[in-house]
Amino acid sequence: MNNSIYTIVSNEKIAKDVFKMILEGDTSSIKTSGQFINIKLDGFFLRRPISICDYDDKTITIIYKVVGQGTDVLSTMKQGEKLDVLAGLGNGYDTSKSGSSPLLIGGGVGVPPLYNLCKRLIKEGKKVSVILGFNTADEVFFENEFKALGADVYVTTADGSHGIKGFVTNAFDKVDYTYFFTCGPMPMFKAIDAAAKTSGQFSFEERMGCGFGACMGCTHKTKEGNKRVCKEGPVFVKEEIIW
Repeated sequence: MNNSIYTIVSNEKIAKDVFKMILEGDTSSIKTSGQFINIKLDGFFLRRPISICDYDDKTITIIYKVVGQGTDVLSTMKQGEKLDVLAGLGNGYDTSKSGSSPLLIGGGVGVPPLYNLCKRLIKEGKKVSVILGFNTADEVFFENEFKALGADVYVTTADGSHGIKGFVTNAFDKVDYTYFFTCGPMPMFKAIDAAAKTSGQFSFEERMGCGFGACMGCTHKTKEGNKRVCKEGPVFVKEEIIW
């Protein structure tokens, strides 16, 4: 983990209420796909935890949805403005368990951390399939970006306005997979847990106080006791989770 000042390179709207921001700064503490950053915003007591979509040796890309006052302020920020950021938080995905044909499943703003994971798995020589779930067509993002990486991509929308009508599990019969990785809302997780034919890893979305394990405000029950989403997580293995 490191705490430093980052410069906004760009901040653009890419779907309904969804923005993509690129930050320039120290990325040395980011070690794997699925970690997150915690952003301090003037006038707000708590930082905003946001998953890392992608990163390189100079920049971090995040994708966030405007759901409250904090993210609304973030959406108005311009190129060149500065942000106080805690980076390299949490434990990410373990790709060593993926097998030859991993499946990535993202729901809404759970999609972003799967992008760097997809890049990593393809670089490892894996055949990657991706299912992206949204409510409506105007919320869809990164379909083409995943395709450009070389993944087989399936999009579901609850209202049927784009891709397959229904939820992410409605696309399971399209894919043969050896393992799965997912990020999204809890109802989606429970549906995946019931439908999946293999083991997998879930990256939890959770409200956080500190973001680095001190406040115990983001604990989740597991078979090994309570674990902190920000510290021991956000990624947990299917078999350890108590729903």
